[in-house]
Amino acid sequence: MARTDNDTWDLASSVGATATVVAMQRAVATRGPRPLIYDPYAEPLVSAVGVDAFTRCARGEIGIAAGTPFDVQRMSDGIAARTKYFDDFFADAAAAGIRQVVILASGLDARAYRLRWPADTVVYELDQPQVIAFKTGVLADQGAVPAVEHRPIGIDLRDDWPSALRAAGFDPTRPTAWIAEGLLVYLPPEAQDRLLDNITALSAAGSRIAAENTGTITPEELQKMADQMSAAQQQWQDNGIDGFDAVGQIDVTELFYAGERTETAAFLADSGWDVRLHKNSELYAMYGLGEPTDGLSPFGDITYLTAVLG
Repeated sequence: MARTDNDTWDLASSVGATATVVAMQRAVATRGPRPLIYDPYAEPLVSAVGVDAFTRCARGEIGIAAGTPFDVQRMSDGIAARTKYFDDFFADAAAAGIRQVVILASGLDARAYRLRWPADTVVYELDQPQVIAFKTGVLADQGAVPAVEHRPIGIDLRDDWPSALRAAGFDPTRPTAWIAEGLLVYLPPEAQDRLLDNITALSAAGSRIAAENTGTITPEELQKMADQMSAAQQQWQDNGIDGFDAVGQIDVTELFYAGERTETAAFLADSGWDVRLHKNSELYAMYGLGEPTDGLSPFGDITYLTAVLG
């Protein structure tokens, strides 16, 4: 089903299923022989979503397509590198004295629980109300307690989230560390620009942001990704692993938005941010992960960014 301005989803469908897949890969990475990240909450959250194949993979009960281009253990390296990059971003922001954090479209991210934050930090996280309710409920059932003052906000980012953020106590006069991990590619070009404009308007000098450097996505790139996803599902089935229907039902040609858009780095630079770019291959080398695999990325060597305002 094509995306619409008011579409909805849960954690087993559409955009929501991608959040569950990412959490599954964080769980796989955590179980790796030399784990780059440690996320003890990923597996319980994936299990609670209730997609059997995702749960079995997150628990380490199945190894999917080992030795093929769609080896899930190897593919999880990409999510591990991305997670480590954004974790380090928050550590650097804290070292610079930033004590106000906003996680946009947080999905099944549990950084408020698992990272070491300075005691006076406040972490805001925003996502669909049902996602926030689900995650906080599951973690409470697990006995998990946030490691810092945590203010989750259930709101669709297509609504007036800046007002909701302020109502929760956000102070736009204080420097903020923002993260938009795995978000911008799911926004229409004009919605991406509007989100970045809102972030800039809410940011005091010295604020920081981290995100993927998203540019124009062509229909050909979307089709390539769809073909790769189909090939991955076939590889998993050939290896005797069924149950990845949630993956098969995701049509990335309808999930993402093709069309001309201003590259994130250029848009932020024009808005007064000092931008630094880091390619995925650089992260693999930095973190000792070897050469990146093609995996499910048709967009080449994905680039991430961090930026400081003013």
